[in-house]
Amino acid sequence: MKHISWIFVGSVFCTLFLSSCVHTQNRAEPFHGPLRVSEDNPRYFTDDEGKAVYLTGSHTWNNLVDMSLADMKLADMSLADSLETFDFVHHLQWLKRYNHNFIRLWAWELLNWDTDGISDEANIYQVAPHPWARTGPGNALDGKPKFNLQQFDPVYFDRLEQRVKLAFDSGVYVSIMFFEGWGLQFSPKAFESHPFHPDNNINGINGDSNNDGSGVEIHTMENREITAIQESYIKKVIDLVNEFDNVLYEISNENHPPSTEWQYHMITFIKEYEKQLAKQHPVGMTFQYKGGSNDILLNSPADWISPNHEGGYRDNPPPSVGSKVIVTDTDHLWGIGGNQSWVWKSFLRGMNPIFMDIYDGNVLTGKFEPGWGEPIRKSMGYTLMFANRMDLISMIPDPDLASSAYCLANRGEEYLVYLPEIREVVIDLQDAPGLFEVEWFNPDKGEFIESESINGGSKLSFTSPFENPDVLLYLKAI
Repeated sequence: MKHISWIFVGSVFCTLFLSSCVHTQNRAEPFHGPLRVSEDNPRYFTDDEGKAVYLTGSHTWNNLVDMSLADMKLADMSLADSLETFDFVHHLQWLKRYNHNFIRLWAWELLNWDTDGISDEANIYQVAPHPWARTGPGNALDGKPKFNLQQFDPVYFDRLEQRVKLAFDSGVYVSIMFFEGWGLQFSPKAFESHPFHPDNNINGINGDSNNDGSGVEIHTMENREITAIQESYIKKVIDLVNEFDNVLYEISNENHPPSTEWQYHMITFIKEYEKQLAKQHPVGMTFQYKGGSNDILLNSPADWISPNHEGGYRDNPPPSVGSKVIVTDTDHLWGIGGNQSWVWKSFLRGMNPIFMDIYDGNVLTGKFEPGWGEPIRKSMGYTLMFANRMDLISMIPDPDLASSAYCLANRGEEYLVYLPEIREVVIDLQDAPGLFEVEWFNPDKGEFIESESINGGSKLSFTSPFENPDVLLYLKAI
């Protein structure tokens, strides 16, 4: 084993906003057809160009439906002020400054969100708009007109189409979430705030078939009439956005484990319906909370999945084998949490890391300040920078090649190695003779340091020029 002594021949500094980094460009890249799972490397999506399309970015709860604090002093909630509209254009600009290219576009089925139990400060947020029109006659439990579940609200769908198009124009992929399962389970008095409560609609629909007050049967195959309403809504969304190449679908956020059959049905329903349309888009299934298993996701008909923390997805993610595209999401690993190291470990293990971001703190506050997620946000942008530089479609996680156990490699051509805890790493280049250029990257500072080229063909020891660990080493054949 040969030890390499580094002679530094140059450095480049990337500012917080990646537009000034020599390895990135702050502009929206055109889309090249809708995404599909790559046949060459099914850890990633690809498009009509055949290159790997790596997804990463921040998402926040009110990026589709507005959420505003309810004025609880009002006896009649129908008199509450209109909701503050989320500034989606500003949010897209904010995402692009971090070099992000993906968001989950959040649904919220309830008419409000009581944050008691999830936040240090319990608040009730009013939520609107919703897919169905509030026509009456009569008022729902919140004092506003009842829903007609046979009539869609054009405000909701106009907004959805507009935001998908705005994201398209900004070069951002969006996963459209159809349903939301966490709130119905855990928000206090949630079912009373659902359109499928019998007092909230004019259609005689009662989502609580066993009369236990929870209504979670809405997300099962229990009631065929409800399933038909849900399918009609899904078709409306698909017809609206089928033309866009930046679309993915997600069945439901954190639904309960008994929803498995229903979610599998909806995945298949979407795929069958899109077969007759011009474009087909990937469909995802995310972690079932509370008590779901990752095997349910891996065995699903979904194209992409978001697992829970079981198997080490927080601290030592298992290398992706390509059975599904894995979008690893802090939302399902911590709720609100994560760190810079998790971003790089996920990326080096063949996954697509995304971040549940409190953003401006307007929805959830508590112990997390808006700045706490900066290292995560910046490193996700840096991973996209590397993904676009490398021939990612040819690279696989290859932990045995590096003593740090984090290596993404196309043997003989490219190696990206992560050093999470120490400054020295041994890389096995025995089957890779030839000359390689060498570059170190420090995500803490956004700094590159280049070194003299090296010859492969043996095991080599490399020592980081940076004082801190948590750095990357990139080797590329010349």
